[in-house]
Amino acid sequence: MSTFEKIQAIIVEELEVQPDQVTLESSFNDLDVDSLDLFQVITAIEDEFSVEIDDEKNLTTIADLVAFVEQ
Repeated sequence: MSTFEKIQAIIVEELEVQPDQVTLESSFNDLDVDSLDLFQVITAIEDEFSVEIDDEKNLTTIADLVAFVEQ
C-alpha cells in the first residue's frame, strides 16, 4: 500500500467521504474539512507514520501531505 493509499484510507475513515473524493489534487477545502476534522486527520496520520506535522507547514492539498510524510 502506497503512502497516498494509506493517507486516503485515513481521510475516508475520519471524514466519512468516498475514496474517489480523495485524490492527490484534493484540498482540505474541497472536502469541507473544519479545524476539528483536520486535527483528527493529522493526528491519525501522525500515529500511522510516526511523524510530527507542524501547524505551520502549509499543507493544503493531499499531494502536499503525501510529500511531507514521504520526506
